[in-house]
Amino acid sequence: MLEIRRAKDIVPAFEALKGRADALYVCTDPVLAGQRIRINTLANVAQLPTITNFREYVEAGSLMSYGPSLPDLFRRAADYVDKILRGTKPGDIPVEQPTKFDLVINLTTAKALGLEVRCSRAPTR
Repeated sequence: MLEIRRAKDIVPAFEALKGRADALYVCTDPVLAGQRIRINTLANVAQLPTITNFREYVEAGSLMSYGPSLPDLFRRAADYVDKILRGTKPGDIPVEQPTKFDLVINLTTAKALGLEVRCSRAPTR
């Protein structure tokens, strides 16, 4: 685990990882989100597959992401707003967990890392 508080901490963090990691999980926070292209570039040069929570990182070159679907969360937030505007007290609305998740794989990055991605589907009943 490496702590990155500022953008200037990213390169030293990758230097500290040399020879110590086979893959990289990138936590989501505002500093890292703003540096996702830089992080993915450094990871891909170091041949480190990366996994994150959100597809935006994969679109910026990360290997894969698995996490809640943001468009679905935004749609569900609209339901909360509707209930509140219709008079429901916010404290009376139960907290909900995400129910839709996305797995996104960047096949270009996988190929560049020398990884083969196979997809199989369970039989349909």
